[in-house]
Amino acid sequence: MFTSKRFNKSLLAICFLAIGISACSSTDDEDEDLKVAELTEIEALFEPVVKWDASVGDGVGRYFSRIQPVVAYGKVFSASREGEAFAFDENTGEKVWHADLSDIENKRGFFDDKVPALISGGVVAGINKVFFGSENGDVFALEADSGKLSWRGKVKGEVIAAPALDSGKLVVNTASGVMKAFNASNGQDDWQVEQDVPPLTLRGISAPVIAGGGVIVGSADGSLSVYLLEQGRQGWTVDIGEAAGSTELERVIDVDSTPLVYGDNIYTVSSRGNLSAVELRSGRVLWQRQYSSYREISISGNSLFLTDVKGHVYAIDRNNGLELWSQLSFSNRGLTGPVPFGSYVVVGDFEGYLHWLDQATGEIVARHHVDSSGIHSTPTVENNVLYSQARNGDLEAITITK
Repeated sequence: MFTSKRFNKSLLAICFLAIGISACSSTDDEDEDLKVAELTEIEALFEPVVKWDASVGDGVGRYFSRIQPVVAYGKVFSASREGEAFAFDENTGEKVWHADLSDIENKRGFFDDKVPALISGGVVAGINKVFFGSENGDVFALEADSGKLSWRGKVKGEVIAAPALDSGKLVVNTASGVMKAFNASNGQDDWQVEQDVPPLTLRGISAPVIAGGGVIVGSADGSLSVYLLEQGRQGWTVDIGEAAGSTELERVIDVDSTPLVYGDNIYTVSSRGNLSAVELRSGRVLWQRQYSSYREISISGNSLFLTDVKGHVYAIDRNNGLELWSQLSFSNRGLTGPVPFGSYVVVGDFEGYLHWLDQATGEIVARHHVDSSGIHSTPTVENNVLYSQARNGDLEAITITK
């Protein structure tokens, strides 16, 4: 759980989103910064087509969540915050199975109240299993073909980011600074490390990424570190965020975005400070540019795409960090991270709209409304289909035709 200085992370995150991590006050200039951009008419180049839609229970509601669908084994997996896990047929959207993670071991009596599982980390699929984490520190492994419980583990802290799976290990990062590795097949504890957590941080953590025999993860202190996958021993660490100011609020520099590994390099960004390219083997910083974000970054060709704390979308040359274009029309619309989709990049917003931007120019070329409850996590793209889940649990599989 949180200390007294950390209980209001959700409010803090909203404040950062609205004004770009500046002091929360009420001057005329800052009131202008708080304004939510209205959507304007566009000349659409195409109409997105809903291939199928389904319901993932009650979704995540208004709670913080990065749960996003994952596609594997011919199925689309997702979950609600309450603990309803689903598998849908990838082609038709028909429900294959449903599991109740709030009572996965069938111990609840007929007259017992349902206690929500508080699923908040995931979804990850591999080795014929599907993995979820919860705010209660539970880690669930379900059989991908049936939804039956394979194993259940425990970690100290909230699991509010997707685990990482590779080489037979499942690595889970938590909001308390604990990172733990499990045997992915049977759930046995492998190793655990603890990182220091500042007294004031954003509501969110970096998902770990496994590459080159190491576990790469961002930290609330603004650093990026690598740990050896086999033993959990720390390799290198490098500062990404830049603390400035005299108050704890001004010095929040979380690296909450999932590290992006591409070739021999890692790309990451902090909530205050820098977008950075880092050499995977050594931790040497290749270049840094001043962008602030806590959303996922993505890559296509030589372009990095990111959504900053103000809701502006950028394309950056991955080789040198030079800005290729910016799209400033979505200020304070609670944008998701951008995801490449064909020759476009797609973002979702708090009103439930998906926006297609031209990868080459940043021009808005199409729009689609999923649900007014809003889109809370970066869409998933697989096999030329985009999957987006709204806060109320509406899940759509979307294609495009010209």
